[in-house]
Order: sequence, then structure tokens, then C-alpha cells
Amino acid sequence: MGDMRKIRTGRHCAFVMHVHLVFVTKFRHKVFTGDHLRRMEEIMRSVCTDFECELMEFNGEDNHFHLLVNFPPKVAVTKLVNSLKGVSSRRLRQEFPDLARHYWRANKLWSGSYFAGTVGGAPLTVVRQYIEQQNRPV
Repeated sequence: MGDMRKIRTGRHCAFVMHVHLVFVTKFRHKVFTGDHLRRMEEIMRSVCTDFECELMEFNGEDNHFHLLVNFPPKVAVTKLVNSLKGVSSRRLRQEFPDLARHYWRANKLWSGSYFAGTVGGAPLTVVRQYIEQQNRPV
């Protein structure tokens, strides 16, 4: 993990921007295992890299997960979220057919909504600690 206060630079700016994202499964079904979350983290890191973002922290439970993402100002959070949810849903359902049985009717892994909060008010260590303390299934 990189330094949380590291100032990043672009062509015309210097920035430190973090967003706390929470995604919830459709109907809040409890479907994730430790294997699902390990693969999910890999997928999320890959998508973040494509957007020139850095996944600072990841953890979750059986029906939701949290991300702490360091992102540049040129990235719209909504576009990042759409890509994170779309890519992860598609890949997880392909790689783990057992997930499809929970969503055979809706054919969607994620709820249509999400939480996004800027992390400027709370110290990042507090948010990171909160994410680390999630009850991750084994």
C-alpha cells in the first residue's frame, strides 16, 4: 500500500483525492465467500489501474464490500463505479457459476445503488481501520 498522504501530480494539477465506495448485492443476498472476495479484489485493482486510480483498501462481508480508492481529478466517480460494478459482475458470474443461481431472474449481481463518500473529513486511518474490521467470510 502506498502512502495515504502522497501528493500525486497531473499535467496541470497536484492532488490527493480519496473516495470510500460501498457496493451491495442485489436484494442484499448473502452470496460472497472468501474466494469470491479475493477474486473481487483482484478485479477491482485491475479496473482501478485502467482508470489510473489506486485501490488503497478493500474488504467486505457476505453481501457487500468497501473500497478506498485514490483517484485523479480527471476521473468521474460515476464512470469508475459503473466500470467497477459492470466488470466485476460479469467476471464473477463467469468464473463462479454458483453466483448465477442467486440472480437467475434479475441477472444482476449488484443493487442499482451504491455509496460514495469523500474521505477528506475523517482521517484516512479511521476509514482504513473501519474497512479492515469488516467481518470477512472465510
